[in-house]
Amino acid sequence: MTPRFFLLISLMAACLVGCQRTAEPGAETSAPTDGTFQNPILAGFNPDPSICRVGEDYYLTTSTFGYFPGLPILHSKDLVNWEQIGAVLDTNQQMNLDEQRITRGFFAPAITHHDGWFYVICTLIDGYGNFVSRTQDPAGPWSDPIWLPELNGGIDPSLFFDDDRVYVVYNLGPPNNEPLYSGHRTIRMRELDPNTFKPIGEERLLVNGGSDISQEPVWIEAPHIYKTKGYYYLMCAEGGTAYNHSEVVFRAKNLTDDFVPYENNPIITARTLDPDRPNPITTVGHADMVELPSGEWWAVFLACRPYEGNHFNTGRETFLAPVEWTEDGWPVINPDFEAVQYEYPLPNTGATSPSPVPLNGEFTYRIDFDEPLDNRWMFLRNVRRPWYELNTEVGNVALELRPEAIDIRDNPSLMLRRQTHLNGSFATHLDFTPESANEQAGVVILQSETHYYFVNKTVDQLRLLKQTENGQEVLAEVPYTDEGVHLKVEAHEDVYNFLYSENGETYDSLADGVDAKYLSTETAGGFTGCMYGLYATARGESSSNSAVFDYVEIVNE
Repeated sequence: MTPRFFLLISLMAACLVGCQRTAEPGAETSAPTDGTFQNPILAGFNPDPSICRVGEDYYLTTSTFGYFPGLPILHSKDLVNWEQIGAVLDTNQQMNLDEQRITRGFFAPAITHHDGWFYVICTLIDGYGNFVSRTQDPAGPWSDPIWLPELNGGIDPSLFFDDDRVYVVYNLGPPNNEPLYSGHRTIRMRELDPNTFKPIGEERLLVNGGSDISQEPVWIEAPHIYKTKGYYYLMCAEGGTAYNHSEVVFRAKNLTDDFVPYENNPIITARTLDPDRPNPITTVGHADMVELPSGEWWAVFLACRPYEGNHFNTGRETFLAPVEWTEDGWPVINPDFEAVQYEYPLPNTGATSPSPVPLNGEFTYRIDFDEPLDNRWMFLRNVRRPWYELNTEVGNVALELRPEAIDIRDNPSLMLRRQTHLNGSFATHLDFTPESANEQAGVVILQSETHYYFVNKTVDQLRLLKQTENGQEVLAEVPYTDEGVHLKVEAHEDVYNFLYSENGETYDSLADGVDAKYLSTETAGGFTGCMYGLYATARGESSSNSAVFDYVEIVNE
């Protein structure tokens, strides 16, 4: 595969779907036939959602941290069914993710539309800080980043256009860098030049500490400003992105006035609910709101579906809930319930928007590699050269065995899909003849560089490896010398089963009941969710060998 052809595939991915699927009737859309929809609307690792509306079209982006392409752009006409149409950062020229940890990289983007242009502002947390990228076509291409070094280390920025003026609001440390307590942060605002995005005038402090600083609120962040109903509303996350997460709101008559907190903050949270309730939705916060042409308001926000305590492997996901305004003009998310619901009546958008591929619900999804790769494949950091070769005539993808490995901060031969369900499976067929002890290929379930499981084929064995901070442990192994093997990972909430088969019909167990909590963020740390992957490595050695994968089948229950 030539570099030019590889780049062409990357640029065309937004409009080409490289998969076939079988599903139950109705699984193509997220909306049941009874006039309701199912949460989460974006299952699996899709945190920090931000949304905007242009006419009858809605556009959304989420955080991607150390994964590439960065910052997906999704489109919908009904707020429920979403299609990924591109990504903000999909070329090496735009952004360098080298050495970024998986759980660092791109934090908390915000998408805005103004005067025919789309803008995404975001933070590269361990790089040059905050940047803006823009385009007139949300499917791309997007511009090279415009860096905003003057924000002095602020994070979670968003843009607010007020007629012909533009402002950036963001999270920054306490006044004079003198915290009154641990987690003391502030929300700041600066006006920007609308053409160059250089700051104009002085930075302004909007919120010190949170909605009630006497209660020592922590991690006020993710600010968004809305101009509606005679006020400027400032909505922020508060409490940190874990179990105490929440959303709070302030308002002012003019941008130069003090922002007053709502006396009944927070406007949504799950921290007050019984942690032992069945099927909990937790860590609710980091929201963004949008008004529909019908006059309804809806909010997208992140939340989690733990299977036990604070353990979840699907990451922080994107949920949708209605917004109502109180008689005295304050927005409240999910007003009719204490807990976020798994189903709500459909938003009154006046449109339907079936997704070409499912993003939630129960379905079986098969990729036969007989068409160009769809854009839901993700990679670790920038893909510097084409180390995979897609053969659509035969229907397979070949991964080069290279020295790069997952536990080293580089770009290994690794193709990834999100784990979107607590229960389900990921299966593939591998053709691979190792030529040395270092050559390994197979299926990975990944949380971070130090926390993943790898079921792989070696010279004469199938092995299950557990990656730790101190190296790799062999959890199971069986003799195996055939060239081809079907590999499967089954997820059952708090455990994974690893299986293999010669014929793809009758499977034998390599290891059952493997601890899934080890890959939860509660154990592994970080902010991402688990990813299934096709992986090949020569671990520090050069190799001319490759591993061939014939299909991927994803079952979500």
